Amino acid sequence: MNKTSLVITSIAAPNAAMKIYAEKCKELGFEFIVIGDVPSPKDFNLDGCKFLSIEEQRKLPFKLAKLLPERHYSRKNLGYLLSKDSDVIIETDDDNFPKENFWKKSFDGESRTVNKKGWVNAYRYFTKENIWPRGLPLEEIQNGSLLEETKMGKAITPIMQGLADENPDVDAVYRMTQKLPLNFEKNSSLVLGEGCWCPFNSQNTIWKKEAFPLLYLPSYCSFRMTDIWRSFIAQRIAWTCGWNVLFHEADVWQERNEHSLLKDFQDEVPGYINNSKICRMLEDLDLKSGVENLGENLMRCYKMMVTERFIGENEITLLENWLSEFN
Repeated sequence: MNKTSLVITSIAAPNAAMKIYAEKCKELGFEFIVIGDVPSPKDFNLDGCKFLSIEEQRKLPFKLAKLLPERHYSRKNLGYLLSKDSDVIIETDDDNFPKENFWKKSFDGESRTVNKKGWVNAYRYFTKENIWPRGLPLEEIQNGSLLEETKMGKAITPIMQGLADENPDVDAVYRMTQKLPLNFEKNSSLVLGEGCWCPFNSQNTIWKKEAFPLLYLPSYCSFRMTDIWRSFIAQRIAWTCGWNVLFHEADVWQERNEHSLLKDFQDEVPGYINNSKICRMLEDLDLKSGVENLGENLMRCYKMMVTERFIGENEITLLENWLSEFN
C-alpha cells in the first residue's frame, strides 16, 4: 500500500482548514506533518497531525534542522525530510481549504500537452480571465503567444500543480490592479512539454518519490521567490529525466492569510527583474541525463544561482546537507 504524506507549515493556532486536513488524513491513513516556527503557539494541539515546534525541530536527526534560518518558510524542508520514506508528498498551506477532489489526485489519465518552447501561462487554459501565476515574467503578461494549441495524450509526470479558487496564487501587481475573487473553470489537466516554462508554487503541489530531491526550498533568497525559483530549477532538471510538470483544475479554495501587498511587491521585485534571465541561464547549463544525476544537477543549478548572486552563498551548505539525506 502506498504511503502518502501531507506537509504544511503554520505559525497560527489550528484553524478550520487545518482541522479538515487532520480529520481527513486520519480517515484516509495519510501522514500529516505540520512544521511550526518561532511564532507558532506553544500549545498547538490538533488530533490527526504531527506538529513539530521549533524546539522539536532542533532535536531532529537532520543537520539541516540546525542550519535552516528561523522565521522562514524554508523550514518546510524538514517536513519533506520527515516524509522522505513516503511514496507521495502533498504540500499545501494553512489558508487553503480542500475540495472533495483534493483527496482524489491521480497521475494517470490523459491530459492536454503544450509543446511550445518558451513561456506559457498555464492559468489561461483554465479561465478566460486575464490572470497569470506568481512568477510569470511581467514582460510576458501581454504576450499573444501565451496560449498555444494542445494535444491530448499521456505524460510521465511526477510533479503536479493544483490550482486554487477564490484567491489564486498571483503576484502583488495582479492583486493591486486586477479583480478577485476568481474561480477557474473545470477542465482537463495541462502538461508542459520540454522547454515550456511556467512557474509553479508550494501551495498545492503533489510530488512522487522519484522527484523528492527537487522539493528543496532555498533559504537565502526573497521569501516570495523561494518556491518560484525552486519550480524553475525543478522544471529544468525534470527535462533531463524525461519528466513533465502537470497543472490540474482547482481542488482547493483559498481564504488568504493577512498580507501587506506592498511588502509582497517588494519581495517579488527580484523575480520581476530576474525570472526570465534565470530560466535562460538554467537552459544553458550542461546537465546530465537520468534520475541518478538529480543531486549533481541540483547542485549545479544552485551554484549558478549563487555565482550570479540571485541566492546567497550560504545556500550551498544547506543544499549539501539536504542531498546527504537522500544518499
